[in-house]
Amino acid sequence: MDDTPRIGIVGAGGIAPPHIEGWLALGAEVGILRRTGADALAERYGIRGVDTLEELIDASGIVDIVSPTPTHLDIARAAFARGRHVVCEKPLAVTAADAQAMTDAAEAAGMRLFPAHVVRYFEEYHRLHEQRHSVGTPTELTFRRTVAAPASAWFYSQEAGGGLIRDLMIHDLDQALWLAGPVIEVSATQDPAVLDGVVQPPVSAHVTLTHANGAISHVRGDWFGPDTPFRSQASLVGTDGELSVDTDALAGARDGYLPPASDVDPYRAQLADFLDAIRTGRDARVTPADGVAAVALVDAAYASLASGHPILL
Repeated sequence: MDDTPRIGIVGAGGIAPPHIEGWLALGAEVGILRRTGADALAERYGIRGVDTLEELIDASGIVDIVSPTPTHLDIARAAFARGRHVVCEKPLAVTAADAQAMTDAAEAAGMRLFPAHVVRYFEEYHRLHEQRHSVGTPTELTFRRTVAAPASAWFYSQEAGGGLIRDLMIHDLDQALWLAGPVIEVSATQDPAVLDGVVQPPVSAHVTLTHANGAISHVRGDWFGPDTPFRSQASLVGTDGELSVDTDALAGARDGYLPPASDVDPYRAQLADFLDAIRTGRDARVTPADGVAAVALVDAAYASLASGHPILL
């Protein structure tokens, strides 16, 4: 019996190449939906271009959604309806309600949904998580992620599914949940403020999270100029010590907003975990509930921006 994974990629933006490379390294057969940029990727990687979403889904066992966030829910529902598993780039959806609807659709169809929160698969962040108990009770966490502002216009439409907090900072909101647990209060600021629904780079945002255990997380994200190198930092302070991560200490810089390469490619590790979870029936390192929880923090952060007040969860 042929157990070659058959993957259908939907999306051809900057995050598509790491996904394609990860699947190919795992021995998968990969097809990609034809749209702007997809033919170039098909030629570059020697994968098959497919004309329609229906054809792509029917030819795949797993649909990998790397398209703009507002498209995720409808594509996932179409895949689940045809009995296909789904890998979906973060964030799962524009709102937590839609993210939960995606999770519900997967469960109703008896299929698996894997939110692609790749930072959980970075060796340094995974080590931070594994060692978190060594610093005692967590008291303060800080995260900062600085990248070149993205090229595609949809990223800047805050109301239509883009936005700095939703697209970039969700990585570290997820890390805060992973390291310190549930959140009871969210407060956010952004400078400059959104103008007519459009984010104006260079722009920074700061989200403060109060966790149920009393720990406080400070999360900052920056979209800066086109020559800005990628950098992410994290620290966890507890009653007995401190742990930290800084990608500036890593070799292997990549272009644009992608993090430095490491000995273990996190995209490949993520996809390998998903494949093994399907084969064995176990949970992956990141679950649909994790994906929904991260989007719920994004919702609360934008509610805080709109009201000028902290939001209680």
